[in-house]
Amino acid sequence: MYQEDKDYFKSMMPTRASFDDDESGAGPSRKKPASIFPGKAAFNSIDHHRYDPLFATASNLVQVWDETKSAAISNLTLPTSTETVTAVRFNLAEASVLASIGSDRSFTLYDIRTGKAERRIIMQMRSNALSWSPTFPTTVLLASEDHNLYTFDIRSLTTPSQIYKGHVAAVMSCDWSPTGLEFVSGGWDRTVRVWKEGRGSSPEVYHTKRMQRVMSTLYTGDSRFVLSGSDDGNVRVWKAHASDKLGIITARERAAIEYRESLKSRWRADAEIGKVSRTRHLPKPVYKAAQLKRTMLEGQRVKEERRRKHTRAGEHKPKAERKKVIITEQS
Repeated sequence: MYQEDKDYFKSMMPTRASFDDDESGAGPSRKKPASIFPGKAAFNSIDHHRYDPLFATASNLVQVWDETKSAAISNLTLPTSTETVTAVRFNLAEASVLASIGSDRSFTLYDIRTGKAERRIIMQMRSNALSWSPTFPTTVLLASEDHNLYTFDIRSLTTPSQIYKGHVAAVMSCDWSPTGLEFVSGGWDRTVRVWKEGRGSSPEVYHTKRMQRVMSTLYTGDSRFVLSGSDDGNVRVWKAHASDKLGIITARERAAIEYRESLKSRWRADAEIGKVSRTRHLPKPVYKAAQLKRTMLEGQRVKEERRRKHTRAGEHKPKAERKKVIITEQS
């Protein structure tokens, strides 16, 4: 048995000759792809079906492909849709459900069994990324151009179930933790933020002096680390919980950690304790941008309040913030 395993791994391991034939930085690779799937437009995103040999691509429309065929087996689009699809993702539990976002501020749900778009909403601002919750199959997370993140229950798309505020520039990426209790986001404001599910503020903020705009974020499979890719050409690895110890934790250390966490939970309602737990040290440009954003939002709120008091607009009940996110829904 050992000899068989040894021979198997030997055949799988690359040799020096294979490295010489591969990319060396001096020219194109000599290796040929196993399969080629030609499309009529540039592909912006791709995602694989969880169980079947199918994958979906996003271009000027959503296409579903079979690994054994060179042509798309299904084209998914709405008759009135002319947008460029920027991202596409399969649902992790209901694998036949597919979601996409487009450049026309749309979020669309498809069913590959029927081969058509089922529902579509138009939002106030464009979404840059989406991610399905691994533990709640009906929950989807959207990273928006308006500095916020939104979670939606696809059974009711009239309003978001939660709004997450903290970024001071467009949110470019998002990804759920495998546990479904947290998610990570990366933004144009050069920060990586780790959020608790259901808590719309006070995320953990990661930043460095040299890190530029964060275009991609990802959780590792064990949910202990977060990966980020930014404009400065670097991929960084962060601890999902900054205070976690790397390495073996003894029983005594584990008991001490749990005791400290219980103290935080017990006294979280205290004003001073809450202030310390909510404090986040930010780079000066981000801090100043957050101050300016708060001033602008407060000015806008005062202006709308005065307009309601002194014009006919005051006859109508003010619209809730969650209801302002969606412009219209199509089905």
